[in-house]
Amino acid sequence: MNFLMDSLVHIGEPARPEPVQIRVPAPRLPEWARKSATHFESLNTLKRGLRALNLHTVCESARCPNIHECFHRGAATFMILGNLCTRGCGFCSVPKGSPSKQDMSLDPDEPRHVAEMAARMNLRYVVITSVNRDDLEDGGARHFAETVREVRRALPDARIEVLTPDFCGDLSAVARVLDAAPDVFNHNMETVPRLYRKVRPQADYRQSLGVLAFARSHRTGVLTKSGIMAGLGESAGEVEALLRDLRTVDCDVSTIGQYLQPSRHNLPVARYLEPREFDRYREYGLSIGFRNVFSGPLVRSSYMADEVSAGLVQA
Repeated sequence: MNFLMDSLVHIGEPARPEPVQIRVPAPRLPEWARKSATHFESLNTLKRGLRALNLHTVCESARCPNIHECFHRGAATFMILGNLCTRGCGFCSVPKGSPSKQDMSLDPDEPRHVAEMAARMNLRYVVITSVNRDDLEDGGARHFAETVREVRRALPDARIEVLTPDFCGDLSAVARVLDAAPDVFNHNMETVPRLYRKVRPQADYRQSLGVLAFARSHRTGVLTKSGIMAGLGESAGEVEALLRDLRTVDCDVSTIGQYLQPSRHNLPVARYLEPREFDRYREYGLSIGFRNVFSGPLVRSSYMADEVSAGLVQA
């Protein structure tokens, strides 16, 4: 009887409402963070040349907002070691791959093809970056170094900037790239230490600082550079602390830009910074000894790289 009465009581009770899921709307992209100019003819012409040589650019793979501008002025950042990355960083839209599931063998002609394309574009400043290849014994460092040497042979008067991964902290791999004698060594910190687990889960903040410190000590004539993104949830104090850390390893140049969500699969934007905030970061960076700080909403690590390092030559 008690069981029956309990059942009747429950039957007569009104259904409990489902908890309401309150969605916080994503911040709207402000006008000053939009790129309006499009140059489809330049874009398509350069893409055809790259595809003919089986080459990739980070401009395309990472969905850079500056791609139309850069391709129109005949600039591009070559991305080597293929177009599949073995890491899953939350901010990046470069395709991800697993060696056990996909063919990720290196193209032996890639270094020569990069040099050929750079010469065809008549570049005076060549930027070479890569995906992470944690599946390779040296992270692809030999391939990276050979690409630098091929470009140097094809364009002996051009300046070469490398934007490298951390090579899992293998400093002998970092040395291999540096021994190919690039003019600028760039390795991005990307974000503040507190956000690494979310933004760069397979990387380590201190390890990345160590890569930059080693680059300075191993080849004193190289200009060192690092970039970070703003708008992922960091505070101004955390950015300033990161900049101070970069100066402790004698980093010469810093780039600071607004994080823009490249696809719905990537981390959302926490906040859009006002242009004046980027100006303050630049002023602070210069005040603590950086030789240049390129800071603005649409700044990217390799954007206008030739102008950012113009006139900056290590003693």
